Amino acid sequence: MPEFVRRRPQLNASLLVLLAAGLLHGLAGAASAPSRAPETPAAPKSDAATAATIHNSELDAPLFYQLLVGELELSTGQTGVAYQVLLDAARRTKDEELFKRVVNIALQARAGDQALSAARAWRESLPTSLAAQQMTIQLLALLNRPAEVVEPLRALLALNPPELRGAVLAGLPRLFQRAPEPKKVLSALEPLLHNASQAKETRVAAQVVLARLALSAGDSKRALELTQSLNQQFPEGDDAMQLALELMPNEPAAEALIQARLQASPDDTKLRLAYGRALARAQKPSDAAREFRAVTLKDPEQLSAWFALGTLELELRQAEAADHALREYLRRLDLAAAKEAKEPGGAAKETSDNSQAEFNQEARQQSWLMLAQAAELRGDLKGAEAWLIKVDSPQRRFEAQYRRASLIARQGRMAEARKLLQGLPENTPDALRAKVMAESQLLRDQREWKQAYELLARATERLPEDADLVYEQSMMAEKLGQLDEMEVLLKRVIAIKPDHHHAYNALGYSLADRNIRLDEARGLIAKALSFVPSEPFILDSMGWVEFRLGNKEEAQRLLRLAFEARPDAEIAAHLGEVLWASDKVEEARRVWAEGLKRDPKNEALLDTLKRLKVKP
Repeated sequence: MPEFVRRRPQLNASLLVLLAAGLLHGLAGAASAPSRAPETPAAPKSDAATAATIHNSELDAPLFYQLLVGELELSTGQTGVAYQVLLDAARRTKDEELFKRVVNIALQARAGDQALSAARAWRESLPTSLAAQQMTIQLLALLNRPAEVVEPLRALLALNPPELRGAVLAGLPRLFQRAPEPKKVLSALEPLLHNASQAKETRVAAQVVLARLALSAGDSKRALELTQSLNQQFPEGDDAMQLALELMPNEPAAEALIQARLQASPDDTKLRLAYGRALARAQKPSDAAREFRAVTLKDPEQLSAWFALGTLELELRQAEAADHALREYLRRLDLAAAKEAKEPGGAAKETSDNSQAEFNQEARQQSWLMLAQAAELRGDLKGAEAWLIKVDSPQRRFEAQYRRASLIARQGRMAEARKLLQGLPENTPDALRAKVMAESQLLRDQREWKQAYELLARATERLPEDADLVYEQSMMAEKLGQLDEMEVLLKRVIAIKPDHHHAYNALGYSLADRNIRLDEARGLIAKALSFVPSEPFILDSMGWVEFRLGNKEEAQRLLRLAFEARPDAEIAAHLGEVLWASDKVEEARRVWAEGLKRDPKNEALLDTLKRLKVKP
């Protein structure tokens, strides 16, 4: 008997009688012939006609009593007894609904093994039931028993028509996405998937699933080989491209497949959009902006491309380009809304589609904020304020107030700016964090390092386990020259959040910049790169530590990669210095000039030029 069975005294007979009438209708349906959809009421029939259409239930007295007892046991908390009684009834009646009921009872009691036993009994009683095979597979995946999935999966494939078998396989990666031992999943399913890849109807799906399972198991090389093979077999198919996009963070060769496809099909805006998003996720804003820019030229009706381009141009500090892209996005968004409203039923459709309307409004709010930021970058404070006035979203309150405060501070009214931010609520930890982050950023922008440090120190006393606040405090300690304190704080961040890649990078870079403990610095930066392999600023740190170690060629390689992905002024400072030290003077000057063009006030770049006695 299942572990969750708990015995209880025999039910009072009168209680059974009292409950019988109320339960009869529902229980009879569970054990009757297959249920039918309710019919539209018709005119009264004659007695003879009525008799001819009556369908007698298969529910006899013993079965009714058994079902009643099972449900009563369940209603009084005797889950194990109910499971046992109803499972026996399901076996006797071979009723799908009863088997589902028993499986759900076990699942609700968190009794996975009992749920699986019920599903297996279901398969034995109804071997042609698709639902029984599916439930068994799902439970085996949930219980981390991939080796036992093969037999019911093979049965499920056989029960489905050939044209649907690919879809059955396609669901496997999602089913096992949380498996604790993905290598065992791959090992268990690989033989079946290999055989399926030989059949025409499942060839593509089987290879895609194998690639995804290999990627989940950490075998990105195998996943790449399968993707390349799939691309060769189906050079115009989408599956290989989707896999290549997923493989990009792990396998650089995957990106080459996408680039080759886009070269062959330059008008494939769907793929180009997906590629741009993948580049943005990989922290390659310059490359991502290039792809979104190409989409806007080929298909200017793609609203998402304009929005993404504006976001990336702003990140790259290209204020004019960001302004153009975001204005164009808003213009086209308004045109699309007006066109939809003019169409028959358009207004009603827009009203009913609340989620889309909310998304559009949120996108407008975000665009206004970014346009304000672009105006501020250009020094157009009045224009920035005009955009900020439009922002009225509660979700954007902190950001809008910060931008307003920044504008006030730039006019020399720092106390007023801080007061504006100090009026924000701090009734929750998230609200407090956002408020402190906004005010500390304002102080940082105005080079008020000591006040920013003190503000953050008070906040970390209230929220000692907030890794991001502690990290910001460490950055202010560094600005104040308190390097020992910075190191203590960064190690505290890592203790709180071991995957905080910014902390590893900051500590490693600090050591490299001071030209001390270089091997330790390299290890810390390598750890940061293990979390975000393509992040340009971390590649920059690794290039800088290689330069400090005397490895000029490797330093150049890494810094070029970083600068190509993100032509930031600080990265330009480092790359230019390495080129200068390698006697590549003209190239160094070009890199520095580009960095100054993007951020003429960047301290790191100006300090580098001053130290090397190079005129801007």
